[in-house]
Amino acid sequence: MIEANGARFHVAEIGEGQPLLLLHGWPEFWFTWEPVMTRLADRFRLIAPDLRGFGDSDKPAGPFAPQDHAADLLALLNKLAIEKIGVVGHDVGGAAMMPFARLAPERIAGLFFFNFIYPGLGARMGAPNSLKEIWYQSFNQMPMAPVLVGASRETCKAYFGYFLRHWTWRKEAFDDVLDIFVDNFLKPGNLEGGFAHYKGTHEGRIAIMKGESPKLPQIETPACVRWAEHDPVLPYAWTDRLSETFAHLDLAKFPDVGHFPHREDPDRAAEEITGFFRRIGWI
Repeated sequence: MIEANGARFHVAEIGEGQPLLLLHGWPEFWFTWEPVMTRLADRFRLIAPDLRGFGDSDKPAGPFAPQDHAADLLALLNKLAIEKIGVVGHDVGGAAMMPFARLAPERIAGLFFFNFIYPGLGARMGAPNSLKEIWYQSFNQMPMAPVLVGASRETCKAYFGYFLRHWTWRKEAFDDVLDIFVDNFLKPGNLEGGFAHYKGTHEGRIAIMKGESPKLPQIETPACVRWAEHDPVLPYAWTDRLSETFAHLDLAKFPDVGHFPHREDPDRAAEEITGFFRRIGWI
């Protein structure tokens, strides 16, 4: 447990070498990185926090947006006395990496992303054929959401089991750990804590759909994106505008996986992460 930016954060750590920060998505917590961490431990010092609201970290008092996570991450780096770090993120973690890279570019060696929301998605997010996939983003903001999802272990398992299976291409990816994920979200405050992200990002997502996102300078930090081939909620075709956000972009398709490449194919995920950080001299 580490105290930073007025909160206590649970951080998992393993390995030796140049530091890498691993940032999870929703509905996840640090444990989602465990298969990748064990494969990279001989190459990097791996630091996987539970983002505020998730896992065993403190919960926010209200909505919590990517820029709020970015401030937490900078405070964590300072508390760990790490001057520079490589960052790997997915989903919520990927969304936090963009403001983090703008907040402290001198502290980041490189950015490695799996699927995430970025401004270039545009109106496609709200198109009719996408609405059946993003309904949960509205539901998670409703006061009844934690009550209904948390009504029993069965309702919690049905809710998160749906996403962990529906969003995967390799349907068995979470079978042996589903109960661990359910246990996590049944801890006090963890449903509301994870849902706080959707409350914090609502206005930004609407702006993306309307094409009204602020025009920000490109991120100059080297960025590598490996986007899943079969993600039903964030299709690979939506990568076409990533170069508007990143000045130095290495983009490729991650084949034969769905929304969770790091869980569905941890061997290849570890290879892709290693390859990028080796190319930029961070190994």
